[in-house]
Amino acid sequence: MSQPVHSVLSPHRQRMALIIASIVAQFALYVVVLVQFTQYFVYFYWICVGVSLAVSLFISTLTFKMAYKIAWIIPILLVPLIGGVMYIILGGSRKPHYRRAETRRAMKHYLVPQLSTTDFLHYGADAMQQAWYLEHAALCPAYRNTETTYYPTGADFFPVFLRELAQAKEYIFLEYFIIAEGSMWSDVLDILTEKAAAGVEVRVIYDGVGSAPTLPSDYPQQLAQKGIRCQEFQPFRPLLSIHQNNRDHRKICVIDGVTGFVSGLNLADEYVDRKERFGYWKDNALRLRGEAVWSLAVFFLTMWNHQNPHTDFSPFRPKALPPVNTTGGIVVPYADTPDPADTVGADLHLQMITKAKRYLYLTTPYLVIDETITAALCTAARSGVDVRILTPHIPDKKVVFAVTQSNYPVLLEAGVRIYEFTPGFLHSKTVVADDLYASVGSCNLDYRSFYLQFENGVWLCGDPAVFAVRDDFLLTLEVSQEITLDDGRTLPLFQRLLRSIYRLFSPLF
Repeated sequence: MSQPVHSVLSPHRQRMALIIASIVAQFALYVVVLVQFTQYFVYFYWICVGVSLAVSLFISTLTFKMAYKIAWIIPILLVPLIGGVMYIILGGSRKPHYRRAETRRAMKHYLVPQLSTTDFLHYGADAMQQAWYLEHAALCPAYRNTETTYYPTGADFFPVFLRELAQAKEYIFLEYFIIAEGSMWSDVLDILTEKAAAGVEVRVIYDGVGSAPTLPSDYPQQLAQKGIRCQEFQPFRPLLSIHQNNRDHRKICVIDGVTGFVSGLNLADEYVDRKERFGYWKDNALRLRGEAVWSLAVFFLTMWNHQNPHTDFSPFRPKALPPVNTTGGIVVPYADTPDPADTVGADLHLQMITKAKRYLYLTTPYLVIDETITAALCTAARSGVDVRILTPHIPDKKVVFAVTQSNYPVLLEAGVRIYEFTPGFLHSKTVVADDLYASVGSCNLDYRSFYLQFENGVWLCGDPAVFAVRDDFLLTLEVSQEITLDDGRTLPLFQRLLRSIYRLFSPLF
């Protein structure tokens, strides 16, 4: 006898199923309303056409990226009966629900520039321009007195992570897209509970969509009983709203304002090789010690203010920093938001691509890039830069992987070399160029990371971690398969069609 559905689905998945069913029901209700108006169809149709035309003209005047505007205008004009109304229902604007002005005021106040332009002259004009952009456009200053350590796998990172958590004396901040109950999180939670009992302030932020399938709906209350303050960022609501797209995809840990971690990995077993999913899971992390950690603390607190405004950041700034081993390289933690005025991740990646002189190596789990990034990569390769991109061979999302592969041909024809990590799923997000620059963080090479999500990372210049990122890339190539131009040209037609559809509508989702 088959089991009842309620015993097969976990409570978390039941909750997700109910939310999705509610959204579908809302759409169905709209369709029912349309049917009920059939006797007035002619009048209703022309009213809807008028609304759709007006909405399309309005969208054309927005200052958003052209891809976003086209992604709305085409379906609105193709289906004018519902297009304009759906734009209005979904909220239309891509502006996320967060306090941008207040966030920027806090960053200007608490993140005071440490270095002058002369500090970058040793690294050249290109380095100075990238650091200038991060400081002035993104309000993310550069630091020198910071020690970096790069971890090429989750298994390398996790023992150090636990050891650093156990040494916390003042506070621990954790902000992750996914927290999943399991062996990894159990080890972390034991330390957090112990530290909270000892008087250490512990705060946790997790994303309401990323963690919806892995945590119960009352998890903040459960952590509160352990003395841990917790926020669920924008819980997934059963509402038709485009703002459900604006997710907190960041991966940040701050300990006492002295030690910090950024990474590609979330707090779940597969990220540290305690559970096999999609073959071997390749990820990475970067530890910071010293001045630059303060930026990570400010990033966390601005997100905490999203739901609890007017937090005073000053008590969390360390009164003194221990001596660190640094070679004088430049370290710039950066943060990005889904607001149309903030395109830090996309702009920084574009700068690193266009300024590379000898080589450019990128790792990404998803290669869903727009025309601007595609053209920059192709131009760099045609200009003699050794451009190489590393993607997974075993995907976690088959549709997105098909789109990733559909981007191969145009890049291969331009001379870009593409590899797939054959042991399993590659989740690292890194860029390294010319033995001079590198970026490590949470930002994928896709539209969601560039324009729809909160992201973070660290830009490095002249720092030893740059070489560590490079060496990790080259070692990973040894267990990867190079994709040839013949492979790219023989992609099935459906993948090429899927690419066009996905690229057209990805700005919405």
